[in-house]
Amino acid sequence: MSRTALRICPLCEATCGLTLTIEGTRITGARGDRDDVFSQGFICPKGASFGAVDGDPDRLRTPLVRRDGELCEATWEEAFDAVAAGIRPVVERCGPNAVGVVLGNPNVHTMAGALYPPLLVAGLGTRSLFTASTVDQMPKHVSSGLLYGDANAIPVPDLDHTDHLLLIGANPLESNGSLCTAPDFPGRLKALKARGGTLTVIDPRRTRTAGLADRHIAVRPGTDALLLAAMAYVLFAEDLVDLGDLAPHVQDLPELRDSVRDFSPEAVAAACDVEAGTIRTLARELAAAPTAAVYGRIGSCTVPHGTLASWLVDVLNILTGNLDRPGGALFPQAATDRTPRPAGPGRGFALGRWHSRVSRHPEAKGELPLSALAEEIDTATEEGEPVRALIAVAANPVLSAPDGDRLDKALDSLDFMVSVDPYLNETSRHAHVVLPPPPPAQSGHHDFAFNTLAIRNQVRYTRPAVPLEPGRMAETEILARLVLAVTGMHGADPAAVDAMVIDQTLGKAVREPHSPVHGRDPKELTAQLTGVNGPERRLDMMLRLGPYGDGFGVRPDGLTLEKLLAHPHGIDLGPLRPRLPQPLKTVSGKVELLPQPIADDLPRLREALRERPDGLVLVGRRHLRSSNSWMHNVPALTGGTNRCTLHIHPEDAERLGVRDGAPVRVKGAGGEVTAPAEITDGVRRGVVSLPHGWGHNRPGTRLTHAATDPGVNVNQLLDGSLLDPLSGNAVLNGVPVEVAAVTEKLTSLT
Repeated sequence: MSRTALRICPLCEATCGLTLTIEGTRITGARGDRDDVFSQGFICPKGASFGAVDGDPDRLRTPLVRRDGELCEATWEEAFDAVAAGIRPVVERCGPNAVGVVLGNPNVHTMAGALYPPLLVAGLGTRSLFTASTVDQMPKHVSSGLLYGDANAIPVPDLDHTDHLLLIGANPLESNGSLCTAPDFPGRLKALKARGGTLTVIDPRRTRTAGLADRHIAVRPGTDALLLAAMAYVLFAEDLVDLGDLAPHVQDLPELRDSVRDFSPEAVAAACDVEAGTIRTLARELAAAPTAAVYGRIGSCTVPHGTLASWLVDVLNILTGNLDRPGGALFPQAATDRTPRPAGPGRGFALGRWHSRVSRHPEAKGELPLSALAEEIDTATEEGEPVRALIAVAANPVLSAPDGDRLDKALDSLDFMVSVDPYLNETSRHAHVVLPPPPPAQSGHHDFAFNTLAIRNQVRYTRPAVPLEPGRMAETEILARLVLAVTGMHGADPAAVDAMVIDQTLGKAVREPHSPVHGRDPKELTAQLTGVNGPERRLDMMLRLGPYGDGFGVRPDGLTLEKLLAHPHGIDLGPLRPRLPQPLKTVSGKVELLPQPIADDLPRLREALRERPDGLVLVGRRHLRSSNSWMHNVPALTGGTNRCTLHIHPEDAERLGVRDGAPVRVKGAGGEVTAPAEITDGVRRGVVSLPHGWGHNRPGTRLTHAATDPGVNVNQLLDGSLLDPLSGNAVLNGVPVEVAAVTEKLTSLT
């Protein structure tokens, strides 16, 4: 007898609601939940393949512990004993910074990944934190921190109401959107055009999104900041700046005008390979639109001036009066956000509070560049101990970080490594202990991170669709036990971790004058919490204290976990609304248009005006059925157009003697790879493209299907030396490469 259950999809940032069909404990089907208050039935190929992802036979079912050099199945008790015995001596001998923590992208797709890693890092006291953010969106965090005083205050485009949308370095028809949580992004773009709006796409590739656009600008890769600065120049030069209601909340406007005076369209045209007249038209159209939003994503982040480009995206929204207004770019307010504090000056955002040991990279948002992980392990200096132990949570940096070969060797040299991962992959194969979480259907789900980026305020929670299998351990318990094991409390009740967080949070809340529970008894508040486990009680607490919460009885109509459970398809909290100045945490209490770190980096952008790459440059690409390196072991999500090929323009192919489908060798500063050529005018001349997340050909993994078509690791072309200096983000796009036809027959991808 089959049954159905609801589940929020955890496979991309769109967070669509699913209706699962279940036979026993096996997921046999997935379709869109038409009653979901946010996604309203939309589903993509990844969501439709939820059952195949959930039931992948290569998922590890029990912990693995290394014995005599081999990873062997072990009990959970043996695994955590080994973790405690491996990590604590390193801390005691070398100090906490000798223990590195690597957090991968999947952490933001699970409740456990949101709730426990901050406790892990804080409990260890380590500054050696590396995450996927520094090969992705860290420039946006840094620019938001500098502009608004809060690195997580990221405005998102009001897709459903804007009249003019300008996308730069974004391909949401393939990615489903990123740093902009929007189910059915393609449908929303089509609706924009249907209501008479304008879609402009700036991208060196003619992506599926670009194919939908009214105007596609094939910019030279890596020159995004120059193009955006020239648009700002035009707004000032032609008296098109109109802050509107923003004016009382903004400072540094004259200084900003002076800072872009060297970036006229004529000055940047040759570097960007975009005509000056076209740049002026882009700026004029943006200013003339009744409402407009500029949205930049990974293509504009993973370049040499990623933070400047991210800053300029918001600058254009501000100069046209489109920040914090309907139809423009607004600040979402998630149900689990902290209790809103009164508007006023804050502590601001600081960069470089500490530095990496080897190359002295400044921290950003408490993180060091993932590109620096290998050298922090394999290089000795007088500046403290190298990283001797590593905790990797849902991370595969051998494929996601530059120069995976070097990192591969470095991981082998560690004294101890623990990996929380459902697979034995290119990174976890090095671990001394592997702790596998259960399949997603066996976990509850609430999107803590993505609701802070959603284009509509809403709240949803789904409990596990099927019970935890015998022998499995909930991911929340795995991470709670990991916190205890590495912080000297091995063997304590994992429920104590959640109880501690609740005690600390409520103890602080009752002391805050603006809190709805100010002056109350924390024990009385704790007794009101509901939920079947610690994570649910923490969710209940956050909902009650949040902007829509009941304040523990102060607002009877407010949110609680019980109320949310009574609405299995979610609760709609309304459209995004103007919120300034409340989100601002800058020292001035205003939007600081020209922060000093930005001003100090602008001379480097001026130098880029003279750069003219004369060879081929590399860009990445995404596919709708892929998500980094996660999905290549699922047969339903590979094959067809989802292939690891080198896209090359016909004119470049003819010049180099490259034939369609024939092998080509691509060489960069970090190494070389060989892949089949795919000749297409979907890339502009002078640009080649390889997808990210491939390279599943290393020994010792258990990725049966991925190994049949491993592809190549595009990040091996990088040596890790190219970083955006403000954010530490890896430069992955616009990288010079050499391409040559391979005369011998290609028998395997290397």
